[in-house]
Amino acid sequence: MLNLNQRAWERVQRLCNQPRRWRVQVHQRGEVRVVDLGVEAPGGLEAGLELARVCLADLAQVNLVPQEQSPLGVPQVSVFTDHPLWACMGSQYAGWKVEGPGFFAMASGPLRLLVQKEELLRHYGLQEQSPVGIGVLESDHLPKEEVCRQIAQQAQLPPQQVALLVAPTGSLAGAVQVVARSAETALHKLHELGFDLRRVQAAWGTAPMVPVPRDGLEALGRTNDAILYGAQVTLWVDATWSELQPVAEQLPSSASLDYGKPFVEIFRRYEGDFYRIDPLLFSPAQVTLCTLRDGKSHTVGQVNWEVLRRSLGRET
Repeated sequence: MLNLNQRAWERVQRLCNQPRRWRVQVHQRGEVRVVDLGVEAPGGLEAGLELARVCLADLAQVNLVPQEQSPLGVPQVSVFTDHPLWACMGSQYAGWKVEGPGFFAMASGPLRLLVQKEELLRHYGLQEQSPVGIGVLESDHLPKEEVCRQIAQQAQLPPQQVALLVAPTGSLAGAVQVVARSAETALHKLHELGFDLRRVQAAWGTAPMVPVPRDGLEALGRTNDAILYGAQVTLWVDATWSELQPVAEQLPSSASLDYGKPFVEIFRRYEGDFYRIDPLLFSPAQVTLCTLRDGKSHTVGQVNWEVLRRSLGRET
């Protein structure tokens, strides 16, 4: 057993044991531990890398790496894993809505495996039993005790055995963990196209660590643009090229009719309704598929520096 929640729990213990070193704040909401990485605490790049590793249940390497060909002058967030289904879909994917009085967040992390609210998890039989649970909340606010207690109840765990990490997108840590979703978005797109993700044996991805403002909408737009127009992903798949060819051309974001404008412009065009945006848009800019059965590789899509510059308010 991979014990995703236990692996993530050990990562969280590092943050809690040295909060000043990681520039985080640790709170108690009743008996539930809440770690603030960017709401009131300053957080930072290192805290963001740790947050991304927790999101992936410590089943992936996450680092900042240089991008010499980038005209943006920013590093890339690099992710790779040999457990793409469990790390990305079982833990990192933000597929659970957490709601309570005055609070809303999209939740990721291995706690989802205990709550079992998502069809995606049931489809692949992704579940586990664990004495501890770790959730990650993307929110501008810290959850109150009532919300934390509800989360522990849904996970069927004692509150003292639950820890929640919180960071807004418009923070350094929050931006890192969002931009670290390059491989995850490729996998989810592949799933939506009807391909069995159990056949994906390894995944690697990078996306530019774009600067984000505190404004939630602008931060949402820039981090999405980092994936849609800047992410490059490689997947190693237990398949032949003939099996992947029917879905390959639909994998990159350029397959969408909404492709070609900064995400904020697209979001405003649809009056803030995510569900009106073409679902084919939510994928990396470029995907390379390496087939393990016949040793072939094929790349679809490309990085769009022009839109990334526009997203950052730079002249072409």
